[in-house]
Amino acid sequence: MPIDSKIIQKLRADTGAGIMDVKKALEEVAGDEQKALEILRIKGQRIAVKKQEERVAKEGTIASYVHANGKVATLIMLACETDFVARNEEFKNLAHDIAMQVAAMNPQFLTADKVPQDVVEKEKEIMRASLQDEKKPTAVLEKILAGKMQKFFEEVCLLEQKFIKDDTKTIADLINEQTAKLGEKIEVKKIARLSL
Repeated sequence: MPIDSKIIQKLRADTGAGIMDVKKALEEVAGDEQKALEILRIKGQRIAVKKQEERVAKEGTIASYVHANGKVATLIMLACETDFVARNEEFKNLAHDIAMQVAAMNPQFLTADKVPQDVVEKEKEIMRASLQDEKKPTAVLEKILAGKMQKFFEEVCLLEQKFIKDDTKTIADLINEQTAKLGEKIEVKKIARLSL
């Protein structure tokens, strides 16, 4: 089955994947654009995870965002591997979007593993106390507690948060997509938020 070159170009633009990868994905799903996009996104995330583990991000940019009311401002340090990518418009847009996310959602930590153990234990204690009146088996209560803790991490950890411009993605998903697209490790090194 011949594959339309316009679909190939569109999928390349959307995912950053190579022509052969796009063609192979389209052939695998008999030309179904949505299914091919899913395959390419999964493959892109696998590539991004591998790149994140193997490489060192020593270049990058510091992005700022000041909310229109002038009462909230953020700075983020977004790192990549090369100065070439640091100057790339897509990388700068990613940095700006993450700075805006920090202003809007006020994350306290970068990732769940950066949350101090005493904070985690205190939160579990509060949640257990709120579940005390529930008449459910212990195993069920533990599952509820695990779900509440996941929700807690989604609220306080930047990379776990839903992206304010597209709630189908987390900030980690956004970074992984750009890692796959730009071909370099990308990571948030630091965040700072000021508010009146």
